[in-house]
Amino acid sequence: MGRTLARSCKRRPSGADSAGGARVRGQGRVGSGRLSVLSRTSKAVGASPFDGRFAPSPTGPLHLGNLRTALLAWIFARSAGACFLVRMEDLDRSRVRPGVEEAQLADLAALGLDWDGPVVRQSERGAFYEEAIARLDAEGLLYPCYCTRAEIRAAVSAPHGIAASDLYPGTCREISASERAKREASGRPPALRVRAHGAKVAFEDRLLGHREGEVDDFVVRRNDGTPAYQLAVVVDDWDQGVGEVVRGADLVDSTPRQILLYNLLGLPAPRYAHAPLVLGPDGQRLAKRHGAVTLADRREAGETPQEILTWMATSLGLAEPGEKPSLPILLARFDPACLPREPTIWSPTLAT
Repeated sequence: MGRTLARSCKRRPSGADSAGGARVRGQGRVGSGRLSVLSRTSKAVGASPFDGRFAPSPTGPLHLGNLRTALLAWIFARSAGACFLVRMEDLDRSRVRPGVEEAQLADLAALGLDWDGPVVRQSERGAFYEEAIARLDAEGLLYPCYCTRAEIRAAVSAPHGIAASDLYPGTCREISASERAKREASGRPPALRVRAHGAKVAFEDRLLGHREGEVDDFVVRRNDGTPAYQLAVVVDDWDQGVGEVVRGADLVDSTPRQILLYNLLGLPAPRYAHAPLVLGPDGQRLAKRHGAVTLADRREAGETPQEILTWMATSLGLAEPGEKPSLPILLARFDPACLPREPTIWSPTLAT
């Protein structure tokens, strides 16, 4: 459990706008009511609309960009007097590495970032996801998909295929009963996809402004039976009472899918703030190929957690170079309107 600051989180009153006034257009069928497993009064987003979270995958060390996002999510939550939660997104067990979760939590603690309650692990929440899938399926909002990735790539690269290669072309949406039986007889297990009906979703991001996107028929359960990220994150954020999602800008394109799922499940969506990324000197997203980019790396190079915190705060416009601001000072200075909207370029000299 994270260390406890004197500042305690407060449950916020209901009535806040969800998803910055998100709008969903073109979806033919919308779920109503609430999932029984997610309708507990103590967890309802309306009762605590501003709780925040950090949700890493325990597949490798957090780099400075990840930790900067964690700091920002923590500041958003704590400055509002809200709870800050930690969740491990560990559904893909083949990629989870022993000891990584503990190391990630130790990095947060080294920077002084505390959290409320126990750490939640997606791998322990399968029944929650299956209930959501069953609800969607009962309303006719899902269909089985037998396509392989190679078949999808071939379909979207055809002369009259869709332009965006990451959108599913709907191959299995209306296949005949005989064709479905043939595919099932072949032994190929299906994934489950949402009937999105080309829904168009618009929302106001607290950092990136107006965003909108068309939603394809995305996967909610993989063909190996594992719940997909898009579904799991929606179920978890609702159940944990997360009303404000602060995460990296590389995830902004997933947001329309998630808002659509909230809509289909009859749940209010949270607000979103997608933080500009930290990039390496080559302009690519920061990664281990850029060298010593983890907290452990920087500490081995002789830097202290305070120096790393100062670099992060400076890159967010919350401190001046050479300062040693404390977390309470960063909370006092925080103004979302003054945060940078452009990526930060990292180099080893910036963190010294």
